[in-house]
Amino acid sequence: MELKAFVAGVFLLLSEGSQGYFDPNCGGKQVIVHLFEWKWTSIANECEQFLGPAGYCGVQVSPVHEHVLVTTDAMRPWWERYQPVSYKLTSRSGTEEEFVDMVQRCNAAGVRIYVDAVLNHMAGLGRSGIGSAGSSFDSDERDFPGVPFTVEDFTPRDMCPSGDGNVNDYSDPNNVRNCYLVGLTDLYGATDYVREKQIEFLNRLLEIGVAGFRDLEAIQGALDYPAFFYHEVIDRNDGAVTVDQYFELGRVTEFRYCTKIAWGIWDFSQLGNIVDFGWGMCPPEKAFVFVDNHDNQRGHGGAGDVITHKTPFEYKLGVSFMLAHPYGFTRVMSSYFFEDSSEGPPHDDNYNTLDVIINPDGTCGNGWVCEHRWGPIAHMVEFRNAVAGTEMANFFLEGDRVAFSRGDKGFFAMVKSGSMEGSFQTGMPGGSYCNIIDGCATQVTVNGDGTAQIRITDAEEPILAICVGCTGDRPTPDPMDGKFLIVFRYDRDIFRPRWSMFTTACAEVRKVKPDI
Repeated sequence: MELKAFVAGVFLLLSEGSQGYFDPNCGGKQVIVHLFEWKWTSIANECEQFLGPAGYCGVQVSPVHEHVLVTTDAMRPWWERYQPVSYKLTSRSGTEEEFVDMVQRCNAAGVRIYVDAVLNHMAGLGRSGIGSAGSSFDSDERDFPGVPFTVEDFTPRDMCPSGDGNVNDYSDPNNVRNCYLVGLTDLYGATDYVREKQIEFLNRLLEIGVAGFRDLEAIQGALDYPAFFYHEVIDRNDGAVTVDQYFELGRVTEFRYCTKIAWGIWDFSQLGNIVDFGWGMCPPEKAFVFVDNHDNQRGHGGAGDVITHKTPFEYKLGVSFMLAHPYGFTRVMSSYFFEDSSEGPPHDDNYNTLDVIINPDGTCGNGWVCEHRWGPIAHMVEFRNAVAGTEMANFFLEGDRVAFSRGDKGFFAMVKSGSMEGSFQTGMPGGSYCNIIDGCATQVTVNGDGTAQIRITDAEEPILAICVGCTGDRPTPDPMDGKFLIVFRYDRDIFRPRWSMFTTACAEVRKVKPDI
């Protein structure tokens, strides 16, 4: 089953001191990690033991609501999480109590939490039985007593122009917005009752100590508190919904960047044109970028050409280049190993998700990939944070060698094959700096004029990064003083006019936690 959507979601972050829709208010931190399908207990441990000290801004987690348990056409696939049964907070990742504990512990470690929340639809047609929290349901009857929702709470058939009731014409906005996406039962958000039940869900999350929701300009403009939004829009110049429709509402996911970074790593000559505005790519202040995500690493969701953890050498180069380059706000993927594109997370014989085991060398076991822990990627988080706000300069590209400086704060160099040696302008103050990629095993001396002799000989990780104030160590966590944050994601089009009627409900949400 392919969960394909052109506007897959929107994420919102609320926090005191934020500067509007475009400021993540991360205290200078620049990188989010998607811990795809991790358990809440494992995420809490990772926030404390690694993410906080490494300088990660936040974690995007999988959906928290009750979902279907698929045991027929596939055994417990990843996409069952995107088929809600109710808004109860028990999922494959854990219980409500474990979720609350995870939010509190991560935020205490200085790591924000981004929740993947599906509110536009319930489970797909042909599904019935018992959900992850014990609720019964029957999708064909549009019966979800765990909420409860009944048939009148779903989009009327006469609003969908397609013959079969499903989304099948991505060039027609009415088809996109009013039909069932891959058979998922579409909630009719124009009704007061549907909005009320969804607000109950949001209020429960707010009572836990989190704050946030997603929607259109009418809702964002009604907020009493500054908010950071990033809208997940799958736009490859091939559909009715495009990224520029959302530029005034926050940052927007740039799926074309995945393709551009893959092309560039395969052929270094293309790294000089990694941002292609002629292809419709977002301006840098609007872009939310990543090398891959859970959809396109499985060959769908705007896949195109993409590099993943399955080619580790190229992937390390790609993510390192992304974190060195100034374009957009960045997200790192953290995966599990899979052979089949529908395969769920690592599990025991009863399909219970396995804990993420951390090996003595810092890698992960139990079937988890943990790209975010890979040496170059983890160290480049420190580089990204250190050079935030600076421009790229002194760009060098010759054959399989690339290098550039970031203002007077950092210098990055990378070679695809062979070695790299020569004098380069780093733009940095004179002094001795360590290559954070190898944990400061090597030093670089920058002369008074900013030049330095650069030498890369490591064939496995042929990357060099130096930055002012960087140590190659993991920084001390920055507690958030109890400000618990949440992000909601929708895997359907947010450009739907009826969602503007959600504004009244937002006023009720604001009353729950006025101190956040």
